[in-house]
Amino acid sequence: MKLSGRDATRIFARPDPAHAGLLIHGDDAMRVALKRQEVVRALIGPEGEAEMRLTRINAADLRRDPAAVSDAMRAQGFFPGPRAALIEDVTDTTAAPVIAALKEWQAGDAVLIVTAGRLGAKSPLRKTFETLKNAFAAAIYDDPPTREEVDALLTAAGLRQIDPAAMADLITLSRSLDPGDFRQTVEKIGLYKRGDPAPLTPQDIALCAPATIEAAVDDVINAVAEAGVQAIGPLINRLSGQGVLPVSLCIQATRHFRTLHAAACDPGGVASGLARARPPVWGPRRDRMARQAQRWGAARLERALGDLVETDLRLRSSQRAPAMALMERTLIRIAMMAAR
Repeated sequence: MKLSGRDATRIFARPDPAHAGLLIHGDDAMRVALKRQEVVRALIGPEGEAEMRLTRINAADLRRDPAAVSDAMRAQGFFPGPRAALIEDVTDTTAAPVIAALKEWQAGDAVLIVTAGRLGAKSPLRKTFETLKNAFAAAIYDDPPTREEVDALLTAAGLRQIDPAAMADLITLSRSLDPGDFRQTVEKIGLYKRGDPAPLTPQDIALCAPATIEAAVDDVINAVAEAGVQAIGPLINRLSGQGVLPVSLCIQATRHFRTLHAAACDPGGVASGLARARPPVWGPRRDRMARQAQRWGAARLERALGDLVETDLRLRSSQRAPAMALMERTLIRIAMMAAR
């Protein structure tokens, strides 16, 4: 049976031991691994592996021992409870023993949980799981998590009281981070809020979320946008010590000012413009950039972008001026423009 959307989320959260197996396949190995981990834990419980109710098999080993899947499926454990046989990294060339065991499955046997990479629509392994009534197949795509998946992660982390603005930031964050990083961030937030009855706020998320831009680069760009002329020199020296290239700093500054310019020109206002920004702008950083865009205005932001583009061309040319000194001079000139 082919699963999609909400049905897949439901089966992952509460797999039925009365079904023969579940195939999880997709391009992103991390996403597939996370879903596999979720299913195994939901099926056999947190102590299932310690109680020897889980058998792990690598598909490459099936070439030497094709009967390993059938043996694991029928083996009886010492502890009561559902059992699972996990076969990882299966391909169509190693799928024959899995398909044979699946067709021979009987009530009371271990559930077969199979993971694979990309499988085409004509894949024998995929077609077997999709056509059998007592088996499931779920394709994992590189899409951001759905609202239901985010809610499930929050519930698992013990986060139930959430401010609407914080929920919006979490949704934005889920689209910015890899699935594993987002899961770890939610778990970190859950630990941070443990025992705190107050609703989760955007400030709480900002304290726990990983930085998406190097802090020092972010600091110098904000200093420029907020007319912090005196802070630019020391911050530039700090960046040089970290090995940041002038061209990289120019690219980051240009991206920041383009986002401000798009927000300042948006017909719906600055907030609307930042909401449509890519990559997403969220949390306290969004509020800070909104103030910057309102302070600058579209006309001055265009002049600042002109200076940055000209500097970028000079940095990539054969000019002999010290590159970081040239970049520092441009940033100071832009910051002084903001101070007027």
